[in-house]
Amino acid sequence: MKVINTHIPDVKIIEPTVFGDERGFFMETWNQKKFEELVTGKPTQFVQDNHSKSKKGILRGLHYQTENTQGKLVRVVSGEVFDVAVDIRKGSPTFGKWVGEYLSSENKRQLWVPEGFAHGFYVTSDEAEFVYKCTDFYNPKSEVSIAWNDSTIGVTWPVDAFAPTLSDKDKQAITLCNIPD
Repeated sequence: MKVINTHIPDVKIIEPTVFGDERGFFMETWNQKKFEELVTGKPTQFVQDNHSKSKKGILRGLHYQTENTQGKLVRVVSGEVFDVAVDIRKGSPTFGKWVGEYLSSENKRQLWVPEGFAHGFYVTSDEAEFVYKCTDFYNPKSEVSIAWNDSTIGVTWPVDAFAPTLSDKDKQAITLCNIPD
């Protein structure tokens, strides 16, 4: 696997080695030892895998949990999304900064979104299936949604001429300056 640094040192792009021929392809999507050596530099345990399917124009996020904080290793198995990680670690030199990356079934890239980051994605293909590993369990009582269009963060989403389709939770999201301590 190839690990690509981003402008936020803790967020990493992972390109798996893909072996392909006329029959199809094979790739290793997870290797504990390599991940800890090349990505986190520390023991990392995943406890939950998730899989979602969304249609074009859906924007999910920016989400994080105040308790049971989650690191996420994300990838797309069908279609394409624009995936975003926002540093919400108060006191961090990159607080409020974001990384955006296109993830698709074609490029097979993964994004490591460590604990202390809000995460979201926007579907750019007709539909997309998104899978991710989490370092802690989902805790809906501690989930927070930051507004996708918060001007203090300034994510440059590749949205169509119309506003993206949001969940009710994301329609009522707060701004970065109002996140709980």
